[in-house]
Amino acid sequence: MLFSQLNIQSILLADDDNDDCLLFKDALEELPLSAALTTVFDGDQLMQLLTKEDAQLPDVLFLDLNMPRKNGFQCLVEIKNDAKLNKLPIIIFSTSYEPDIASQLYQNGAMHYIQKPNEFTKLKNVIYDAINVAAQRNSTQPSIEGFVLLTDSYNNDYKQNTD
Repeated sequence: MLFSQLNIQSILLADDDNDDCLLFKDALEELPLSAALTTVFDGDQLMQLLTKEDAQLPDVLFLDLNMPRKNGFQCLVEIKNDAKLNKLPIIIFSTSYEPDIASQLYQNGAMHYIQKPNEFTKLKNVIYDAINVAAQRNSTQPSIEGFVLLTDSYNNDYKQNTD
């Protein structure tokens, strides 16, 4: 499925690492998508943005776990416990990966878990797939087996994976 067929208008990235945010933005710009990207740098900013009275919710949230003020774990729980926010697709986007933590995040309602790749092409491809899945699933969680998107399998450019 191509992005032009998807209804993804806005993406929210919550990450305190400025370099990671810039790489994410660069990767997104190379994808066939015209969604607006908003970035916040800590959990407090994220929750303030999402809970504003006139808040326009994003179509998908990429959430880092290790952020100042309020971490990604706390934000995930708050979002999933808020009736206004709990349908928001949340993709965990973190440098670290621990199976036990991934299992806990799955139980708390995250849609996917991505360990940040160290190669730009892999980053671009995993973002592409995550957005596709989020758009198609309409906030429904995959099975636990499909929860973690492994970046080792993203060697080809996204254009070759659009069938």
